[in-house]
Amino acid sequence: MTYNTRLKDKFTDSLFEAILLLENEEECYRFFEDICTVSEIKSMAQRLEVAKMLETDATYLDITEATGASTATISRVKKCLHYGADGYRLILDRLKDKNKSRE
Repeated sequence: MTYNTRLKDKFTDSLFEAILLLENEEECYRFFEDICTVSEIKSMAQRLEVAKMLETDATYLDITEATGASTATISRVKKCLHYGADGYRLILDRLKDKNKSRE
């Protein structure tokens, strides 16, 4: 199945190709620290944590207290979980599978 996105262009293709070449966590830290601001990285990490907590039916208050995310951010992540491109779903499922294989 091919996913069509309005983000697609040669620069974005090149970025994603580069990301797929990263081999471990240290390489990710090095690359993302150079290509993103600290704030951008922290925001992405926060949104992923929000998605994980929404999966466990955590309340907005619990999520805000644990992550510092605003209710607007939580709502946006929730909307993406339900109506987005299934990117969160893809990665959350893979993280669950990875955690199960560690047990």
